[in-house]
Amino acid sequence: MSKLQYPPLRLSWSVWGLGAMLYLIGFYQRVAPGVITTELMSDFSLGAAALGNLSAFYFYSYVAMQVPTGVLADHWGPRRLLTLGAAIAGLGTLVFALAPDIVWAGMGRLMVGGSVAVAFVGMLKLAGHWLPSRHYALASGMALFFGIIGAVFAGVPLRLLVDSFGWRPIMFGSALVTFVVAVGIWLLVRDDPVDKGYASHATVHEDSGQQESGGVLAGIRKVLQYRNTWLLYLIPGGVVGTALTFAGLWGVPFLTTHYAMENTLAAGICSSLLVAWAVGGPVFGWLSDHLGHRKPLYVIGCVVQLLGWSVVVMVPGLDLWLLVGLLVLVGFFSGNMIIGFAFARESAPARLAGTVSGVVNMGVMMGPMLLQPAVGWMLDFGWQGEMADGVRVYDLEAYRNGFRLMLGWLSLSLLLILFTRETHCRQQA
Repeated sequence: MSKLQYPPLRLSWSVWGLGAMLYLIGFYQRVAPGVITTELMSDFSLGAAALGNLSAFYFYSYVAMQVPTGVLADHWGPRRLLTLGAAIAGLGTLVFALAPDIVWAGMGRLMVGGSVAVAFVGMLKLAGHWLPSRHYALASGMALFFGIIGAVFAGVPLRLLVDSFGWRPIMFGSALVTFVVAVGIWLLVRDDPVDKGYASHATVHEDSGQQESGGVLAGIRKVLQYRNTWLLYLIPGGVVGTALTFAGLWGVPFLTTHYAMENTLAAGICSSLLVAWAVGGPVFGWLSDHLGHRKPLYVIGCVVQLLGWSVVVMVPGLDLWLLVGLLVLVGFFSGNMIIGFAFARESAPARLAGTVSGVVNMGVMMGPMLLQPAVGWMLDFGWQGEMADGVRVYDLEAYRNGFRLMLGWLSLSLLLILFTRETHCRQQA
């Protein structure tokens, strides 16, 4: 019998790309409330804290699903996981689009967040089987690129569509697109190249899909025994939380209020941050693989972000081009967080790749989950009673106090990354 050949890269990336479509949709849903803040606050009579909590419902279920998702990816396989996730995401989007009140809107956001939570870990699992190991960090970066494309759709294009048709019809259409993706994943994606007659790129441990004796809990306990797992769980929340709290919720009202911008321009500027993030992810992933180091690039990225965000938050009345330049800069360097997935994967046993990826991704989403409502609470706390068209208006000092929470977590991330152990892009455990 002739030896099986590895799948062509074009086929491998196509299979991976179908899984990435759900991640694109997830990022679109993650950022969309930031563009329709006025509509949501008006329709459901919300203050900043309540709006932050509504947006964060997505992250509550997303975070809660991360460890189960990693375990299911290891045991059940990404094809079934991604298909079911897309189907439930479509249903949750329908619930949100038709919601008569804040309770149903929150339920829809909860369903969407928990279901799209399977996307990233499922994609990483597909990458481990369909792509050569040298492409793993690049695949992680490309995943972020796909996600940011979704976020860009939730910027100016969504704003223009909402202005023309209203937010509910657009969300209804988004649900239909998500159902189509669910069907496509089920028909075309396979867990392993062996299912299509090719050799697998998975290691023996990964391909076996077996956990420690003792089952799932033993696997979770195992990955948590490694110091890097704990650190890489806490670190990315500062990076992602800061970017998504600004670009995904509070950036547009901040820019329209304190820089006198139109909604469309403010959404475009927030999208530019996300586009830069999309470019930065693959660049940092490739550089890390090419240089054979994880830690130095992570440190450099956090330093630049902390400096850039400090100027945006603390210096009022910046020149427009300086403001945009700083946001693009911090967006690009936010791509450093993608290194954490390869970093963590190399720090724990290969057979637990899905589990450790789920743990780290849970940490990633802890940032926006906590920071979005926390900033909203600070805004309401500092509110001076000003209203415009039935929506609260917050002064500069209120925004500054809220955004200081982002700077605090980012500072903690920079400190913690110094205590990680370099893997030199090689499996250590």
